[in-house]
Amino acid sequence: MRTAYSVSTVRAAEQELMARLPEGTLMQRAAAGLAAACAELLGRVYGSRVVLLVGSGDNGGDALYAGARLARRGAGVAAVLLSPERVHQGGLAALRRAGGRVSADAPRDLAWADLVVDGIVGIGGRGGLRPEAAELARAARESAPVVAVDLPSGVDADSGEVHGEAVRADATVTFGAYKPGLLIDPARERAGALRLVDIGLTLPEEADIEALQHADVAELLPYPAPESDKYRRGVVGVVAGSARYPGAAVLAVAGALRGGAGAVRYVGPAADAVLARFPETLVHAGPPDKAGRVQSWVIGPGLGEESDALEDVLASDVPVLVDADGLRFLTPERVRARSAATLLTPHAGEAAALLGRGREEVEAARLECVRELARRYAATVLLKGSTTLVAAESGPVRVNPTGTGWLATAGSGDVLSGVTGSLLAAGLPARDAGSVGAYLHGLAARRAAGPDGAPIIATEVAGHLPAAWRDVTA
Repeated sequence: MRTAYSVSTVRAAEQELMARLPEGTLMQRAAAGLAAACAELLGRVYGSRVVLLVGSGDNGGDALYAGARLARRGAGVAAVLLSPERVHQGGLAALRRAGGRVSADAPRDLAWADLVVDGIVGIGGRGGLRPEAAELARAARESAPVVAVDLPSGVDADSGEVHGEAVRADATVTFGAYKPGLLIDPARERAGALRLVDIGLTLPEEADIEALQHADVAELLPYPAPESDKYRRGVVGVVAGSARYPGAAVLAVAGALRGGAGAVRYVGPAADAVLARFPETLVHAGPPDKAGRVQSWVIGPGLGEESDALEDVLASDVPVLVDADGLRFLTPERVRARSAATLLTPHAGEAAALLGRGREEVEAARLECVRELARRYAATVLLKGSTTLVAAESGPVRVNPTGTGWLATAGSGDVLSGVTGSLLAAGLPARDAGSVGAYLHGLAARRAAGPDGAPIIATEVAGHLPAAWRDVTA
């Protein structure tokens, strides 16, 4: 599992370690890892031209010491000092001893660079870049690959928010621990490829952010035992679709059938369309409480103006996933009154409506908003988008690493609701069900889009879910 920690947690761990080490040891460890990563990107260090963008903090010192290591290997290294009076003096002296120099003409040096190292602002920075730094960052991007030191300058390390201009890196070398902003958009897409350098920090067991990997998902997936039957494996109820949107019911059922439960009960007006595609579905005209026993409910995709069914489902004593149209009728009081788990799966626009905010505000502050939703509704919330986040009222927020832009297609969210609801029925807690559902959904979309990427449709995502399952467990 990939974990990320807040700036305050990382700072505390650094202080604890520095108290036990000779002065400067931690920075030298960071610089060694940074120099090694730069050397890999360059391929051939001797004769290459490296430009360091150096601010006043420790990130600037890391860049200078790494530059000194590259200079000793034959690279031509020039440092652009944004705050000469506050530059890290030890790092600057090391660079000069190794044959590096201070740039007297930043535009010219950047134009000739083979690699640019961004050491402008550290993890404690707030707000966007100042004009001079922003101009250098733009010039660097146009001239050569950019490696960010710890995180791209100008992004918020704790939240992933970007206020103003920020560096757009091809790679980020981070030290000791991942920071939340490296895993969450809009900052994540500015970080490029991530590389973690172990500098010996001792960190708390519970992180601020978690990102599952194949092995974590494989441990959580439900498997039938020899004595299992379809009811022991779990039955998921799906309340979806309408005369106007029968396809939403078909897609939600498609995801549910491939999500790990033993059976799917469909309740709604699109039974004929569902049975035509999936004859294994158990159908009922409704209401939901008369449809038979289920271990979870999925309600909302394509539901239209039907709110009576939502009241019925929320009154049940099993986990409930609410998506799409179902979210329009929710209030915090209705969700908080439930005894069983509730999982809400909004996209940014739906989350904005639930919070009384603007969509752009939610997209710019995804971590803050998913946490606020989980607290306000006393529920688990899966916030869909460029980085899908899963948050409970407390504990680490999960970040899904498998998404793709090709998932921005009609009906893909209905499939996600189905597979996630099926995992709920199979017994996974809401946070795990949301995290595993998003992970498999993203993998399936990547498989559907192919290695080079191509347009996909939601039915193809559902069709690739078994292959995604096999990928995880192989």
